[in-house]
Amino acid sequence: MTTNWYTLDSESALRHFKSNPTLGLSTVEAAKRQSESGPNEPLEKNGRTPLQILWEQLTATMVLILIAAAVIAAFLGDAKNAIAIGAIVLLYALLGFVQEYRAEQAIAALKKLSVPTVRVLRDGKLTELSARELVPGDVIQLEAGNLRVQEAALTGESEPTQKSTAPLSMAELPLGDRRNMGYMGTIVSQGRGLALVVAIGMQTELGKIANLIQQVPQEETPLQQRLDKLGKTLAVVGVVIAGLIFVIGLYRGDELRHMLLTAVSVAVAIVPEGLPAVVIITLALGAQRMLARKALIRKLPVVETLGSVTVICSDKTGTLTENRMTVVVLDVAGHFVDLTEAMERDGSVQVTEGDRDQAQLAAEDEPLSLLAMGGALCNDARLIEQGDGHYHTLGDPTEGALVVAAVKLGFWKDTLDVSFPRVAEVPFDSDCKRMSTVHRLPAQPGFPAINRIVGLSESPVTHLVFTKGAVDGLLAVSSHVWVNGKAEIMEAGLKGRIESANASLAAKGMRVLGVAFRALAEVPNPLDIENELTFVGLFGMIAPPRAEVKDAIGLTASAGIRTVMITGDHPLTALEIARELGISANGKAITGSELERMSFDELKSVVEDVNVFARVSPEHKIKIVQALQERGQIVSMTGDGVNDAPVLRRANIGVAMGITGTDVSKEASDLVLLDDNFATIVAAVQEGRTIYDNIRKFVRFSVAGNIGKVLVMLIAPFLGKPIPLLPLQMLWLNLLTDGLLGLGLGVERSEADTMKRAPYAPTEGVFSRGAGAQTVWVGLLIGAIGLGLGAWYYFSGSPAWQTMIFTSLAFAQVGQALASRSNRASIFALGLTSNPLLLGMAVLVTVL
Repeated sequence: MTTNWYTLDSESALRHFKSNPTLGLSTVEAAKRQSESGPNEPLEKNGRTPLQILWEQLTATMVLILIAAAVIAAFLGDAKNAIAIGAIVLLYALLGFVQEYRAEQAIAALKKLSVPTVRVLRDGKLTELSARELVPGDVIQLEAGNLRVQEAALTGESEPTQKSTAPLSMAELPLGDRRNMGYMGTIVSQGRGLALVVAIGMQTELGKIANLIQQVPQEETPLQQRLDKLGKTLAVVGVVIAGLIFVIGLYRGDELRHMLLTAVSVAVAIVPEGLPAVVIITLALGAQRMLARKALIRKLPVVETLGSVTVICSDKTGTLTENRMTVVVLDVAGHFVDLTEAMERDGSVQVTEGDRDQAQLAAEDEPLSLLAMGGALCNDARLIEQGDGHYHTLGDPTEGALVVAAVKLGFWKDTLDVSFPRVAEVPFDSDCKRMSTVHRLPAQPGFPAINRIVGLSESPVTHLVFTKGAVDGLLAVSSHVWVNGKAEIMEAGLKGRIESANASLAAKGMRVLGVAFRALAEVPNPLDIENELTFVGLFGMIAPPRAEVKDAIGLTASAGIRTVMITGDHPLTALEIARELGISANGKAITGSELERMSFDELKSVVEDVNVFARVSPEHKIKIVQALQERGQIVSMTGDGVNDAPVLRRANIGVAMGITGTDVSKEASDLVLLDDNFATIVAAVQEGRTIYDNIRKFVRFSVAGNIGKVLVMLIAPFLGKPIPLLPLQMLWLNLLTDGLLGLGLGVERSEADTMKRAPYAPTEGVFSRGAGAQTVWVGLLIGAIGLGLGAWYYFSGSPAWQTMIFTSLAFAQVGQALASRSNRASIFALGLTSNPLLLGMAVLVTVL
C-alpha cells in the first residue's frame, strides 16, 4: 500500500479506498474494516512491567554490593549496620522504581492525545464518533471556507498550514510541506473541509512517533556507568585483599572464625557502602535546588548527567524563539521601522490608555500609518483584554501579529472597525495568496492618511479596499505605488525596489506580507475588487528569539558545550535565528531531504561541523542525536511537541517545555523547564556539574580513607603486630566517615571555574585528571599515620595501641574531609562555616 498519499488527487484516493465523498462508508463496511485494522490508537509494545522495573533496580551492581554488605553485617552480628544498609538498598530501589515507572507513561499520554470525537460520514449522514472508531476510507468533516491547520505539535512550525486538495508531485516531501494532508493530533485553526481517512492507529504520524518512543532503549547515565564500573572494580579488589589478609592471618596461627570475620570486614571496608546513600541524597538536594530555579527533575540520576552534557540540541519554535509571530519590520518606500519589542514575553501586548487615545505616528508618517491601518482592517484577528493594560490576540497568529503592530503605531482594530465598517470581502485564496476587505468611509474619516487619499481622488470616495497577501500576488494586481503621499505609476524601478525589499526580508528568514488599497465611489463588483490596486508597503515578521537565550548560549559555549538547532521550520528562518543567537556563524544547514539521501556514516562525518538542521522529521531528529552520541557526545535535547517525544527519550537528557510542552513530550523527558526558558538549562548544567564534582570528591575521600585502613590491616601483621582493628571497629569507621562526612561533602557549593571548563568526557572515570594519583597518595599518608602511631604504642607496651590506630584513622579522615572540599582552595580560603553541614558532621563524628 502506498504511503505517499499526498501525491494522489482526491478522486484517486477515494477510489483506492472504495469510498464516496458524499455518502462515506456504510456502517457494515466500517465495522468490517475495523475488525481488520483494529482501533485507531497507538499500540503499546515492549513495555516493562512494574516487577521488571523493580528487578532492574535491585540487580544494579552497587545495590548488589550493598545487599552483600547487609548480609555480611548481619552475619557478623552487627544488626545496626545490617538494618541501615538494608534501608539504603530499599530507598535506592524505590526511588529508581518510581522514576522509571513514570517514564513508561509517555505512551499513555499519546493515547490520551489521539482520541477526540470526530464528525464522520456513515451511510450518507454526519455522525459524531470517537476517533478510535475511524477506519481507512472514512470521510470526516474538519471545522474551525479555506482550511488552515496548526501542525506545530508534529512539525514544530508555529505558522498554520494552508490546506488544498491538489496532489503534490514530489515523491518525498517533509511533513510540513504536505499541503493536502491533515494529521491526527493537529488543530484546525481556521475554515472547514472534508477529509478522507487514509491511515489509522500505528500507521498515522502519531502512531509512528509512538513506535519510535518504544524503540528507544533505556540507557544508563554517565554517573550510573561510572559508579557501576567503580563498584565492580572495588568488589574485585576487596575480595583479593580480604583473601590475602585471611591467608596471612591463618599463616600466623590466628583463629579461623576470627580471620573469617576480619577478612569479610576488610572486604566491606573497601567498598564505599555509603556511596549510594550520598549519591541519592546529593541528587535529591540538587533536584530541590533546580526546582527552585524552575527546572523540574523527573529522574534523579539525570541531575548529574546534565553536568556531563557536551551538546545541547534544541528545537527552535517555543524553545529558542517565542511561540508566536511578531512583526519586526515595516517597510514603506525604503523607510524601515523596527517593532521587535511589539509584545511581552508571555505573548501579550501591553499599552496604556494614553496609547489608546492617540495615534502617535499617524500625523508623522502617513505611509506607515496607512500600512498599519490596512493590516488591521483586512484582518479577522481580535485583541482580548486581560486587565492591567495587557491584551492577548485571538485568531490566526499572523493576523494577530499585524493587529499588534497596528496597536504599537497607535491604531486599535476595534476603533478602526467602527470607523470603517466592513461591507464586503474576498476570502483568502491559496492560489492567489491574498485576501481583500471593502470598508465604508465615514463623512469625516479623521485620519490624515485616509484624508489624503480622499483629497487626491478625482471622484467622490465612499469606500476603500484593503488587500493583504504575498508580495508577488499583490504586485500582479497593483498598478500604482504609494510614494510621498500620492499614488505613482508602478514603473520598473519602483517594482524592483519592492521585490528587492521582499527578497531581503525573506533571506533573513522572515515571513513577508504586503498591503495595497483602492479608493472607490461605490461598493465594487466582487470580481472587480482586486484590480488596479495601489501598493503601500511590507510587513516582515518572525517568531522572535527569546531575549535571554543568546547570553545562555554564550555561557554554555564558555563551558565547552555546543548548541545545535534541530527544527521542522524553513532553513532560511532557522539559519537567521541561529545567526542571531550565535549558534552558527558558518551559514551551514542540512535539511531533512538531504538527510534522507545521506548514509548514517556520512551524517556522522558532518554532524560535528553543522549546527543547524531544518525541515526534519522525528526520525531525522533521532538519527542526528544518535550520530552525535556515536561520536562520543553526551547529548541533551529540548522540545515541546509530540514530534519531539521520541528524540527526548533517545537523548541522554530529554528536556521538555513546562508551559507550551505537550503531555507526551513531558512524559518522555527527564527534565521539564517550568518557565520554558532555555537559560534555565544553563543553571541546571551548573547544578549538575557541581553535583558530579561533589560525588567525585566523596568517592576520592572514601576510597583514600579505605586505602589507609586496608594498608593498616595488610601491613601490620608483617610488623609483628596482631590484626590491628576489630571487625566492629572497621564497620564503625566506615559508618562515621562514609556515611556522615560523605553527606557533608555532597552539599558543597559550586567552585569558581565550574562553568569555565570543559565537561567530563563519558570515557573519563571518577579518578581522571590526576584524581587517582592524589587518592592513592592521601590513602598512603593516612595508612602511614595509623601504622606509625599504632607501632609506637604497641612496641612501647601500651594496651591502648588498637584504640590509637582507630582514633588516628578517624581524625585523619575528619581532616581529610575538610581538605577535600576543593581541589584548589584551602580550608582557610573557603572558611570553616561556608559548609555548615560538613562542619556539623565533623563535630558529630568527633563526638561519636
